[in-house]
Amino acid sequence: MLPNHSPLQVAEAFGTLDALFPGRVDLGLGRAPGSDQRVAAAIRRGLGGDGNDFPQDVIELQSYFADDGQTGVRATPGAGAKVDLWILGSSLFGAQLAAALGLPYAFASHFAPGLLDEASDMYRRNFRPSAALEKPHLMLGFNVFAADSDEEAAYLATSQQQAFVAIRTGRGIQLPPPVHGYRESLGPQGNVMLDQVLSASAIGGPDKVRDQLAAFIARTGADELMLTSAMFDHDARRKSLTIAAEAMRSF
Repeated sequence: MLPNHSPLQVAEAFGTLDALFPGRVDLGLGRAPGSDQRVAAAIRRGLGGDGNDFPQDVIELQSYFADDGQTGVRATPGAGAKVDLWILGSSLFGAQLAAALGLPYAFASHFAPGLLDEASDMYRRNFRPSAALEKPHLMLGFNVFAADSDEEAAYLATSQQQAFVAIRTGRGIQLPPPVHGYRESLGPQGNVMLDQVLSASAIGGPDKVRDQLAAFIARTGADELMLTSAMFDHDARRKSLTIAAEAMRSF
């Protein structure tokens, strides 16, 4: 969340990571603060910090890594680091910026899928090749709730469903345990909201998850998926991601 940090601090922090783990570090850059105004005030970024300077901050960060002298300050460490930059987004703004700068783009379709198709098209259509990237490269967020059976997966998915309903009704909560019959307990409005917010999701047993993953990739043409599996039980979450990984090996 770049508005929370100065580009120089980010360059030096990720320059350190790159020195420790060369070639293994990606840096995703988001425009939102990632929390509320109380947290933003606690971070005490000072000047800016509201997202309006995000494009310039990204360019400044690129300059530190390139060590081109444009800022008049040298990042130590960080100068010359080979850190792959990604623009993160859930709106058209990030798609436009990633295209203009010739950077890979990661869209948060796992919780904000409403503009997925429009943002993907805008990014690909307006992409300008750069020193970092010759052609568009799109990563999409995708929820996976996988289990041995469709029924068990539907039950385990209710943790994330409860959390989404809580957020949309102004009372954010920690991820709760799953409950039986949760969707049936909601009214039509709640179910419509969940259908929309979870439209980039696979819920089911191994066969169903494989088919839903394949259909999503075929529809969107995603170059990469970032999978999330928000299940209350850690072992169930690990199994869900294992099932998804095995399914994707068959593509």
